[in-house]
Amino acid sequence: MKIAIRIGGVSRLVELARTGGGWSISLDGTALDADVAEVAPNTFSVLLNGESHEVRVAPLPGGGVKLHTGTAEYQAEVLDSRAWRGRRHGALEAEGRQHVAAPMPGKVVRILVSEGDAVKAGQGIIVVEAMKMQNEIRSPKSGKIERLLAREGQAVNAGETLAWID
Repeated sequence: MKIAIRIGGVSRLVELARTGGGWSISLDGTALDADVAEVAPNTFSVLLNGESHEVRVAPLPGGGVKLHTGTAEYQAEVLDSRAWRGRRHGALEAEGRQHVAAPMPGKVVRILVSEGDAVKAGQGIIVVEAMKMQNEIRSPKSGKIERLLAREGQAVNAGETLAWID
C-alpha cells in the first residue's frame, strides 16, 4: 500500500507491505528497518534502524495528527485522504465515552481543565512530568470533561485513568 503524507511541511511517499509477522516499510524509495508496537492508547514504541523512539499520536480537528517524540513535535496529514479513509475508519477522533490514561509513570504538575468543561479533540487537559520532561496529555475527542480523577502533585502509574470525557 502506498500512502502520500505531509509531515512537518514536507511531502513524502510511504510504502507499506505485510511481511510474515511484521511490516516492510519504505520512505521515498528507501527501505527502513522498523518495528512498531502500541504500548498504550495512542502511544507507540518504534524501533527504527536500531534506535528506539516513543511516539505519542494526538488527532487534530482538521483530520491530521500531531506526533510527539522526545522533545520534538510534528504535524502530519495523509494527502489522499479518500484512499486512506477507505483503508481505515474515517475520522481519527474517538467516539463515545473515553478515558484518558497516563502514558507513563510520573507526577501530575498541572490540570488544564475542570469537570464540566467543553474540550476539543487534541486539546491539552493534563500535564504529567516524567523523567524531568513535561508531557501534555490531550483529549482523544471533542466533548465534556465528565470526571477528573487526577490532582496536581499526585503520582500516577502508566495506564492509570486520569479523566473521563463524554
